[in-house]
Order: sequence, then C-alpha cells, then structure tokens
Amino acid sequence: MTARDTTPRLGISGRIAATFQANPLTPILALLGLLLGVVAVMITPREEEPQIDVTMANVVVPFPGADARQVEQMVTYPLEQKLSEIEQVKHVYSISRPGMAVLTVEFEVGVKRQPALVRLYDKVFSNQDWMPPNLGVGQPIVKPKGIDDVPVMALTLWTDDPERGAQDLAEVAHTLETELKRISGTRDVFAIGAPERAVMVELDAARLASHGLTVHDLAGALQAANLARQAGERVGGDGVAQVTSGQFLADRDDVANLVLGVAGGQPVRLEDVAMVRDAADTPSSYVWHGAPAGRDGPASGVAPAVTLAIAKKPGSNASDITRAALQRIDALRGQVIPEGVHVEVTRDYGLTASDKAKTLIQKLFFATGSVVLLVLFALGRREAVVIGSAVVLTLAVTLFASWAMGFTLNRVSLFALIFAIGILVDDAIVVVENIHRHMARGGKSLREAIPPAVDEVGGPTILATFTVIAALMPMAFVTGLMGPYMRPIPINASVGMLLSLLIALIVTPWLSLKLLKRHAGGHAAHDDGTGDSGHVEGTMAARLHRVFERVMTPFLHPERGARRRYALFASMAGLVLLAASLAVFQLVVLKMLPFDNKSELQVVVDLPEGRTLEDTNALLTDLAAVLDRTPEVRDYQGYAGTAAPINFNGLVRQYDLRAGANVGDLQVNLVDRRERSRKSHDIAVALRPQMADVGRRHDASVKVVEVPPGPPVLSPIVAEIYGPDYERQRRIGLALEQRFLATEGIVDVDTTVEADATREVLAIDRVRAARLGVAQSAVAETIAAGLSGMDATWVIDGSSKYPRPIRLRLPAAEQATLDGLLGLRVRGGDGQLVPLSELVQAQPARWDGAIHHKDLLPVVYVMGDESGTVDSPLYGMFDLVGQVADNAIDGQRLSQFFIRQPPDTAGFGIKWDGEWQITYETFRDMGIAYAAGMVLIYLLVVAYFRNYIVPLVIMAPIPLTVIGVMPGHALLGMQFTATSMIGMIALAGIIVRNSILLVDFINHELARGRAPAQAVIDACAVRAQPIALTALAAMAGAFFILDDPIFNGLAISLIFGILVSTVLTLVVIPLLYYALIARRHPEEATP
Repeated sequence: MTARDTTPRLGISGRIAATFQANPLTPILALLGLLLGVVAVMITPREEEPQIDVTMANVVVPFPGADARQVEQMVTYPLEQKLSEIEQVKHVYSISRPGMAVLTVEFEVGVKRQPALVRLYDKVFSNQDWMPPNLGVGQPIVKPKGIDDVPVMALTLWTDDPERGAQDLAEVAHTLETELKRISGTRDVFAIGAPERAVMVELDAARLASHGLTVHDLAGALQAANLARQAGERVGGDGVAQVTSGQFLADRDDVANLVLGVAGGQPVRLEDVAMVRDAADTPSSYVWHGAPAGRDGPASGVAPAVTLAIAKKPGSNASDITRAALQRIDALRGQVIPEGVHVEVTRDYGLTASDKAKTLIQKLFFATGSVVLLVLFALGRREAVVIGSAVVLTLAVTLFASWAMGFTLNRVSLFALIFAIGILVDDAIVVVENIHRHMARGGKSLREAIPPAVDEVGGPTILATFTVIAALMPMAFVTGLMGPYMRPIPINASVGMLLSLLIALIVTPWLSLKLLKRHAGGHAAHDDGTGDSGHVEGTMAARLHRVFERVMTPFLHPERGARRRYALFASMAGLVLLAASLAVFQLVVLKMLPFDNKSELQVVVDLPEGRTLEDTNALLTDLAAVLDRTPEVRDYQGYAGTAAPINFNGLVRQYDLRAGANVGDLQVNLVDRRERSRKSHDIAVALRPQMADVGRRHDASVKVVEVPPGPPVLSPIVAEIYGPDYERQRRIGLALEQRFLATEGIVDVDTTVEADATREVLAIDRVRAARLGVAQSAVAETIAAGLSGMDATWVIDGSSKYPRPIRLRLPAAEQATLDGLLGLRVRGGDGQLVPLSELVQAQPARWDGAIHHKDLLPVVYVMGDESGTVDSPLYGMFDLVGQVADNAIDGQRLSQFFIRQPPDTAGFGIKWDGEWQITYETFRDMGIAYAAGMVLIYLLVVAYFRNYIVPLVIMAPIPLTVIGVMPGHALLGMQFTATSMIGMIALAGIIVRNSILLVDFINHELARGRAPAQAVIDACAVRAQPIALTALAAMAGAFFILDDPIFNGLAISLIFGILVSTVLTLVVIPLLYYALIARRHPEEATP
C-alpha cells in the first residue's frame, strides 16, 4: 500500500472529531445542552393538542320583522359579496333566519388572528353604505372565534339542597367569575345556565286601562325616574361640596313605588297597575347535573346546576391555570361557596395535558432505555453509556429548540420525539460501532483510531441524515387543519436529526475517548477468509460473513446469477403489488384518523321547530336514564335550550350558536381510562342505538358525538346539495336523508331542512290605525312587549355584577292565548286608548326555515356518520355515491362533485364533504410531500455519488416498505391512517440510510482493489451490524407508541416497514448494485 493509503487525509467529519475529542470546551457544550433541555421542560406550556391558528368570526346582522327570504336577499347576499373580498378567507358561510342573518368567515389555517380580524372589521364597517338608511337593519356585530375560545376547564356548581335553586347558584357563579379571572393566564370566564334575574313588571291590561295608561307610558316613566347626574359644585363658607341630583332605581321597592300619576287626589303607583317582583325571568334554558347510582352526585335524580367555563390566553400553560383554579376554589369554600353547593370538575384539559405529557415523557425515557440496552447487548457497557448520553443530550437540545420555535409540550410534539428516538440514535450508533470496529482491528491508540473511524462513516452518515430530513421536512408544508396539527412531527424530528448529527461528530468522539477501553488481546486483524483487508473482524463478523456468503453467492454466479437476480427482483415487485392490493380489497381499511380513548362524550339533540323547552328537557332526562345504566359513566350534565362548553370540535361546528327551546346537549364524563376496559369509542358505539331509540320516541334527532382525534369537520359524512331552486333543494335533501337512513352502517343522520312550525301573523289594519292616529310602530312594540318583554331601563344598586333589567311583560299564563295580549291598549291621536283587538287580526302562516349558503351559493346539508364493521366514513360515503349515481333523488338526477363545489347553480348537484375532504387534502399533500422528499433524496445522493444511476439503486428499497407496512396493518387489524402515511414517508429516509452505508462501503472496497462479488459480501457482513442496530433502535422507539389509538399507525408502519425492508435491503441493494457493475464492467464483475 502507498503512504497515502495508510494515512488517508481526513474529511470534514474526521477533522471535527479530531478537534473536539480532547477539547475542554466539549463537556461544557454538552452540559449547556442538558441545562437548556431542563429549562425547556420547565417553561414550555403543556397542552393536550397542538395550538392551531383557526381564525373564524361570526357577523350577526339583525333585521327585525323580515322573513328568511327577505333577510337573504337584502342582508346576506350583499354582505357575503363584501366578506368574500377579504384576503386569505377560505370560506364564507351564512344562515338567513327570520329577523337575523349570521355570516361566518373562516380564514385559511395559520392566518394570525389579529391581522385577520383587522381586515374583517375594516371590510364590515367601511362598507356600511351598502345598506340603505332607515331600512330597519341593525348594526352588524362581529364575534371573533378561535382556538383560545375553547374552555380548558369547566366547573359545574350544583346543589341538592331544596332551599336553594338555580338563581342561588347563579349568584355564586357570578362571584366566582371575578375570583377566577384574577388567575394569571385566564382569558374568559363565563357562566352557562345562570338564569337572568330581573325586576319583572307583569302587566295587567284591565288595570292599565282603568288608569288610562299604556305600556309606553310605563316605560317612559321608568326611564325618566332612573336618572342621576353630577350637577356640579356648591361653594360656601364651609368649603366646596359636590352636588348630585336625582337617584337611580335601586331595588324592587323603588320600582313598585314609582308614581305614575294622580287619580282622585291619590298617587297612582306602578304596583297599582302591575305585579312587580324581583325574580328570575321565565327560563330560556335548563342546566342540571346527574350521576349514576354509586357515583358522587345528587342523592336522587338530577340537581339544578350552573357551569363555569374558563378559557386561557394564547401561550399560557393550561395545567398551571387549571391547577390554580382548583386551589382558588378550595380557598373560597365556606366564604363565597356556601355549604350545600358542590363544585364538580367536568372538564380539566390542563390535567389531561399534564397527564399525557408525563406519560409520554415516561415513554420517552423507556424508549431511550430500550435503545441503550440494545447497544449494551450488541456492543458493550461503555459503548451503551456513550450512545445513551448522546441520545439524552440530543433530546434535551431538541426540546429547547422546540420551545424556541414556539411549539408547546403536547401529545403530537412528544410523540414526534418518541418516534424520532430510533432515528436520533442512528448517527451515534454508526459512529460508535465503527470506532468499536476500528479498536478491534488494533494497531493504533484510541486517540488515533477515533478520527479515521468517524471519518470513514462520516460522509455517508451526513448524507443519510439529510436524506431523512429531506423525507420528513416536506410534510411541514401540508395544508389545511391537518398541517399544523401534525407539523411538530417533521419539524421536531428534522431538527433532532440535525442536532444528533452534530452531537455524533462533536460529543460522541469525546465520550468515546473518555469511556472506551482498548480491548486486551485480539486486536490484530482476524483473518477469516476475507484476505488482508482486515475489514471483517471477530466471531460475530465471521459468522455474518459466512451467512451472507451462502446467501449471496448463488446470485453472484457468473452464469446463472443474472437469471436468479431478475427472478428475485420480479418477486419483490410482485410482493409490493400484492401488499398494496390489501387496501383495494378492504383487508386494510383507509381512515383519516382512528378515534382516541377520551374521557368525554357529547350527546347532541334537536327536536322539531316549535317544540317547547320542557319537551327538550324531558328528552335529555330520558337519555340520562340510559347513561345511568352505563358503568363507565362518571357523571353528566344536561343543557336544554343552550350549548355545553364547546371543545375544538364544537368550535368548528359552531355548537356555541345552538340556542333555542328545541335544542340541547348532554355532556358525558367517563371514568378515567385506566379504570375501564372499554375505550370511549366502544362506549359511544354501544350507546348510539339506545340513544337513537329514545330519540325516535320523542321524534327527535339524537347524535352521539365523540371528540375527533384530529381536525374536526361539520360531520364525518356531508352531502352539500346545490341547485337553482331552494325549495327543491330541501326536498332533495329530505329524500337523500332517507337514503342515508337506509344505508347500512350510517348513523347520526341529520339535515339542515327544518320542519314546518306554526306561525301567527298579527296583521295591522293600517287604514283604521291611521284613522285613529295610532302609529304602526306603537302597535308592534306593544305586542313585542307583551310577549317577549320590553326592557324599559335597569336597576342600578351598586352590588350586582350584571345590571338587572326592569322588564315589562304579560304574565306567562296570559301569553298562552291572544286574549290577554289583544287587551293591551295604545294611545290614539286624540289621547284615547285603543285596544289592540281593534287594530290587529291574527292570520296563520308558515314559519320560514333557515336558508344556508356556502361561498355565496344556497346549500342544503345532509349529514351522517359511519358506525359499521368498517367504521370508516369514506366507505359509507362511496356507497352513497354509487346509489346517487344509479338512482334519481326526488325524481332528479344529480351531478356529483368531490373536490370543489359546483361553479354555479345552473343544475342540481351534490358536493361530498366531511372527512372525505380533509382526507383527500391531507393525503394529496402528503403524497406531494412524499414525492418532494424522493426528489430531494435523489438530488442529495446524486451530489454525493456524482452519478445519476446509483441513486436509483440506493432508493430502490423505498417501495419495499409497502411489503411490511400493509400486511402489518392487516395482521393487527388496524386501519391505515394519516399517521401510517407519516410512518411510510419517514421510512423512505430511514431505509435510504442503510442503502447509502452499503453502497459507500462497496465503493471503498472496490477502491481498495477488492473484486465486486467479494466487496458485496464484505459490505453485507460489515454493515449488517450497524444497520441491524439502527433498525432495531427505530423499532424499539416505535414500540412505545404502539398502544396509542392515534399514533399506532405510525408505529405499525415503522415496525413492520423497517423489519421487512431492512432484511430485504441487505440482500436486494448489494445485488442491484452488483448488477449495475456487471452491466457496466462485465470483466470486473466476474468472481
């Protein structure tokens, strides 16, 4: 050999190792990295799910008296056109109802809240000239919505004390709002179900008439009397005195004793013409708390309740806030919270986030420990310490980098680290294993052996690291809700890979020099038939050499080898196709994400329009009886006429807008998952038919809603019906709803078509009103006051957090018929009182259902879910697609759209949405990311090997991962999900690393003069151990996420994909490369 061969010039990897292996700065850098990791764990906010910028806003525009069609034409259409002009708006939805339009602006995911809202406010309030003055349309109200509006905590106050009721609980809740708002990091604290307290002035039409008074007279007198002013200063001999004139109405007695006039020399007070009482208004909602027998809850049945919801500010630590809230509640017992009032924690996302973080950090340690044990058995105790130290240091600095990039400690970011354990350790394993091998060869001191050992694998290790990054990083650019949800995985793993490479080149040589001992004896090259190269040393290496020699020799035969190689390659291609066909034949089911094992469920109920609040409450009570028979239920809360505290799913579905006598929710809290054998999804599946039976008895729609494992949608299966005639769209919607109901496996079917409801129009005789000098506005306002109430003014007592209205209204008993209402009087032009019965006439009419729009097109929604044996909405949807294609719906053939809505309303058509849309977008973007990763890997390998064909050989095992991934899912009976796809993308980079190590070693051997066949066998034998170690390390890390309902797809892809592709790579890649050499240089390929 020449001198240049024996003392090769070191590359960048060897020079870095030589610089830092004995540098006193190295341990300081390592210690600093560990400290940064500890600080990151302490200061990084903990949340259960990643923070996603989902900026939405509702623009509410009142138009009193207008029907739905008038609202649509005069308010909705003009405002939709303006809102659609705003930059980065994804969708504009609207609902036109009688008297009101609600428009929802949904911005693109990732758009920052403040700039988006500034653009929205500017567009709304700079274009108010679109509405003619005096039309009667009210001022638009903009209500922003975002992820931070989702409460992280819910505290339900309830009592079974018969002396206390909902009003008493409301007073406690309002006091607690102030106390809890003092906690740092809280954003919004509000009560749900607190009845409104008011000074009720119950009108008596006869007594009002006897004193010559009208509703407007009472309102004017109350407003005039409820006035105080700072009159000024009076300067006298005793100094300056501040003068205040007038006084406010401070309580019920002030209101009742208000003098309205004088009759017969006696004052006429308000209580002389109306019943005045300070009490809760007629309830518009009921909230109650219950629990199955044997659980902590009301002794019998359910108890009245009020729920306090607590949201947090962006960037705040949910676990800190909820912990502080509980401490504050404990401190206020006996002071603000009286005896007999119970406080039940019905949501604590801070606790679940902290528990999840602790569990995942434990798994992180277990995964690290498993990798260290693996190295311990394979290489030795000191090598295991070196690699274990490198992994811990890598995790520490990666956690700090994650915090610096703005990520929180959540399930996805921590799963990213657990998943990355196996690949973060690769660089250290390859470096330490090669140092170990060079030590075994002997002839050099450890200080002399480390730089060339690192340099030998440094080039391919750097290349392999960047190929993994190239495979992962394109996933960071996935669009839609799924993009930011999964973004911590590619970013954290890629940053971790880069840091692990630096640590492997800087810290690992230093640790190796300090900890690895020269082996006594056996250092000389061991001749095992490989010639004098000395590249295959030791008993294990000799055994591997013999194994690969037996396996590879038939394929390297000068005459029959080529035919055998082609047969092998063809069989591999056949296996790939066979594995991929498992999805086609539904042996592997495709689904966006599987359901997680949560501790909560929600039951959403809708009764037909026109049903009373008592009807809704009765339905919820019957549904609660089903929950009482379910052993996993801890407690539940009923919300009749209002919505339960929303979660992320409720935010996207706009559950917070659910209000009215015919709607309700049941919030179901399950016992901890460690205390039950059934998962929450299994419980939901079991409850669904029982709940549906109860719903049918009440003629109601009942849906069991689970917390989605990822980005939520309106419903798992959504059919959007478009067309030129909205009434026909409604009929088609009802007909399609029947198709949904008749399709096996589809449950929770609902539609936005509202049932007909009773409507009475009190038509005013304008001619008679004009003759009597009565303004139509006075008649309309009096009618509204009698039924809905008129808030004339407010009680100002200085002790209530919320002002109490002084509300004029007929007693509830007199509202049931028109007689009491029409007995009210208005004042005519001559001052005489005119009964309403002489001015109006009741006419029956049809109540207009709501009109929905999406992106300026009228739409009717039909929704459902899949709960069959397949349990994937995609299959139920495509079953319906076939039915719509083969049959006319309501006598109409419908065009079907899958990616975008119809461009216009020229014909009737269906746009399929729901989970299908997000699945299509996610897998489309992931497919693009996968392709981009392949291109980047190819370019990197081309740049390294300076060849266009060799990279194709190196990338050949990527398709082989399918042979492991798909059968692995089928074997375990698991669905192929988005996380499974992430695993496949990561596999591309991991498997290419193995190919690079093999091909690079073959090239080294060829450069040393070895025959191609022998070089191939040597490469397999020498690189088998580091390849197997890195593969086992990645599989060990994935094993610890195998039990997670969401990320087990990722684990299955990694475990089975690595297992199969690694074994095949050790055979297929060397043979492919040998075939390439044989084709180019047949004389060199002859053994």
